[in-house]
Amino acid sequence: MAYWLAHKRNGQDYDYLQRFDPRFWTVDFPRPEMASLTSTAHDGLRIDCEFHHRDALAGLIWESEDRYDHPLLAYATDRDYTHTSLRFRWRSAGVMALDEVHGPTLTIEGRDASGTARTWYVRLWNYAEGAPDDAVIVLPFSQLREGWLADGDAVHPSDIDRMFVSLVPPGHDPDEHVLLPARADGWVELTGIACEGHRAMLKLGDVLVPPHDVGMATAYDDSYNLTPARLLRNVLGLGYRGAIVHYVGMSHFYRLAQHLGGELLVAEPAQLCGPCEAWHRAFLAECARLDYQPIVSLSYELFAEHCPPEWSQRAHDGSRALTGWDPPSSLLSPANDTAMAYLRAIAGAFTALVVAEGLPVHFQIGEPWWWLTFDGKICLYDDAVIAARGSAPEIPDMTAPLDAAQLDLLDWAGATLAASTAALRDHVRTAAGGEATVYLLVFTPTLLDPARPELRRASLPEGWAWPAYDRLQVEDYDWLTAGSEGARRAAYNTVQARLHYPLDVQDYLAGFVLNAADADTYWQRIDRGLDEAHARGVDRLFVWALPQVTRDGYTRLPSSEDHTMQAFDDVLYPLAPGPDLAVSPEFSTSVALTASGFERRNSHWSDARLRYDVGPGIRSEAELGVLLEFFRARRGAARGFRLADPFDFSSNSQTGTAAPGDQLLGLGDGETVSFQLRKSYGSGVDPQVRPITRPRLASITISIDYVQTSDWTYADGGWITLSEPPPEGAEVRAGFLFDVPVRFAEDRLDISASNFAAGEAPSVPLIEIREAT
Repeated sequence: MAYWLAHKRNGQDYDYLQRFDPRFWTVDFPRPEMASLTSTAHDGLRIDCEFHHRDALAGLIWESEDRYDHPLLAYATDRDYTHTSLRFRWRSAGVMALDEVHGPTLTIEGRDASGTARTWYVRLWNYAEGAPDDAVIVLPFSQLREGWLADGDAVHPSDIDRMFVSLVPPGHDPDEHVLLPARADGWVELTGIACEGHRAMLKLGDVLVPPHDVGMATAYDDSYNLTPARLLRNVLGLGYRGAIVHYVGMSHFYRLAQHLGGELLVAEPAQLCGPCEAWHRAFLAECARLDYQPIVSLSYELFAEHCPPEWSQRAHDGSRALTGWDPPSSLLSPANDTAMAYLRAIAGAFTALVVAEGLPVHFQIGEPWWWLTFDGKICLYDDAVIAARGSAPEIPDMTAPLDAAQLDLLDWAGATLAASTAALRDHVRTAAGGEATVYLLVFTPTLLDPARPELRRASLPEGWAWPAYDRLQVEDYDWLTAGSEGARRAAYNTVQARLHYPLDVQDYLAGFVLNAADADTYWQRIDRGLDEAHARGVDRLFVWALPQVTRDGYTRLPSSEDHTMQAFDDVLYPLAPGPDLAVSPEFSTSVALTASGFERRNSHWSDARLRYDVGPGIRSEAELGVLLEFFRARRGAARGFRLADPFDFSSNSQTGTAAPGDQLLGLGDGETVSFQLRKSYGSGVDPQVRPITRPRLASITISIDYVQTSDWTYADGGWITLSEPPPEGAEVRAGFLFDVPVRFAEDRLDISASNFAAGEAPSVPLIEIREAT
């Protein structure tokens, strides 16, 4: 499948949007405060907030540069607001009013006329008409001044990076970081948003990639600051259709409450916070409008600072199970009844939102497992485990051989985990009124780490086997991006042997690119992983996740019946080319002559492209009839076919007897198992390498360090997959015979019967096809 990492629009479609379009604002805040933003109309938006501290603040933000949309869908950067004005109606409750000290202030970040970085603070009340909680505000950027009475410095409007409106709770004091007496809930609505003046419109990317075979995965923790409409506009524009895996996260969905000692922990009984509920109502409504099917995903994980300590899994030394995120999250113990009841209640709350929107309930139990610390110690020793078992033998090293008592503990842990996920599954089905599709997501690089073969007893229990869940979802991000093909393929076999889910009820999730610097390498592997899963027969594919897709410009292109690899008939040209066959290898090289007379040459192709003329090989009218029939069956130049090149068809020189040590395919790295057949021409450090996509299958032989092996399989496109990864540095070699993929060069054949009868050979030009590998 083709893909593209787009960095900017280059001739693609665009439209225009009004500056300050409600969909493209963002909101942000420091934890543990919570806020969300939704677009309520074409000219309206709403911010919902929950504040816990006296110095709490949330910001409603407009940025001059679009940092969140895919490059093909982003709005154009424009930092000039000269002679431009913004008008809206302001309504609010539960936040400081417009006329108060610390009331809503427009903070503008940019540069002054000299180019020096500068921030201005504009009091909104100075530009308002109406009441402190219900007013019409007009902001003419060329006339704005800061100061309590708009008597300060003028704003320089032509070089602004971003602006944000500050929202704070009643009684706000920026110098006092203490808890409020009680949680403060607030909201702000802007309606009638209009931009007028010289620079009121912005170009907006407006591509619509045709639908393809991959679904999207999103995460609320990564998208809480965006409007749902903006998020789904990207999903739609990039060709993703059908189901969307939506992870509700571990740090932004819950309501907090003050506990004894002044700690802020998740509220009990479990509740969604107001901003999360408002955002998800809008998200689900937009999913319904666009015909998307959300799969709500909930994991066994909470932000550690807000997770009751007794809920956490713990290692034998008492340390909490903490992830590597900064700050970390903590894994909930499946043995802790209170923690599991909390998860069930949260799952029920999200299920109720889905039902209220009239959507079918699809729910994913995401990555439930017993945590391993970073030094490999399993977290099986929290108080709930000890209370249930009475005692638990220490397992200091999961890579070492384990005794019967240790294995018994792992089996018990697996049964406990399976029972907890089953209870969560049943609760979702009950909350949905009996009709729900429940998914189970497993992460194979941890659960099936070859160095820890007994871990699967605890974290991939047989109690999950088909048909315990409606669908199984598998992800292997770490192995996929590292190129660990052998481990990935072995894990698929283990999952299948252990859980028995048919391929038509399996999904594959491919990802993930944490750092933009890895984009070029990782997205190629991710895209190939999606294709490989499709070839294995996996029913549905998803890419994780939208924030990285938009950041890196990943663009999955749809398959087509007209694609080169599909417009190919795997048949051999039916006539022997004969000794008069004409062959013309060609390259593409640009040659520039400098003023001093020297040449600068740039080679555009890494491999030669061949041209043939098979006309001289036609010897009779019968063969001419065969050619015409074959030409019509290929629909002229539309469809490719094989050609046996009599001058170059072997891995051994051009025409020699093929042997398993002929051509070097690559060196083992202990992980890679797939190697492309190829043939090298020339010697030295930079030979010309030709991918072989149409080998003669019966002729292929493979060797590792010159020892022939039969432990391999063949995949379309000339790919050899070994059953085990070769050792690091081992030479993977192959011998083979091959044909050349070609097509007719033109859509017509000019053949004259009289010329042919006179002995004049017709011209039948063919051209080599470059096939994707």
